[in-house]
Amino acid sequence: MPDLRRRRSVTQSHLDDVLSALLAAWAVDHPGREVVDLGGGTGGMAMELGANGYRVRVVDPSPDALAALERRTAEEGLADRVTAIQGDATELVDVVGAASADLVICHKVLEVVEDPDQALAAVAGVLRSGGALSLLVAQRHAAVLTQALAGHIAQARRSWNDPDRFDRARILALVESAGFEVRAIHGIGTVAGHVAEAVLETEPGAHVELLGLEADVAEDPAFQALAPHLHVFAIKP
Repeated sequence: MPDLRRRRSVTQSHLDDVLSALLAAWAVDHPGREVVDLGGGTGGMAMELGANGYRVRVVDPSPDALAALERRTAEEGLADRVTAIQGDATELVDVVGAASADLVICHKVLEVVEDPDQALAAVAGVLRSGGALSLLVAQRHAAVLTQALAGHIAQARRSWNDPDRFDRARILALVESAGFEVRAIHGIGTVAGHVAEAVLETEPGAHVELLGLEADVAEDPAFQALAPHLHVFAIKP
């Protein structure tokens, strides 16, 4: 279980709750179990999905991360459910096959690829009809606010003027232009990302209340704009 005393764990716990609920609803109409975790690294998400009965192929360019993943799968008895594949977004269709996945996890990937449109087109290419995309992307507004409040004003201005940074409108436009139907949008870390860790350590019950507050505001568009990350759940028609 996550340690909810820490701000990061509150954020991760909220993401886990959001994705679990979305997958449970999606599985009613599409009980597919084949998952591609693009940029999944050492398997933080893949291990949990594998333990829950999904068959996960983790595609990542780092041989070190994949080696760590293989050690983890062996230790936890999931080698038959979680597979490591070296590759990146540009070769995704080649390494996993067209229309071979029911679900693609694409968390914190668009920020580091050269061509986000191409990456999402590749994701669409490996999904079967009715398949789902779980997308998590860092947002510009939160970076600017965090940097400015920390006194890094020049850095905040650079972040604001950086054309490669994403905001809610751009993320949704990219998803829709790739042919996906957006089903749900949640801010992740909307409040927790801006709460001092000392509050969670000294205020009794603060972590429980913060997790509840995260859930309360996650679907509000105004708060979503300030979230460090935006989560989009979308379906390939």
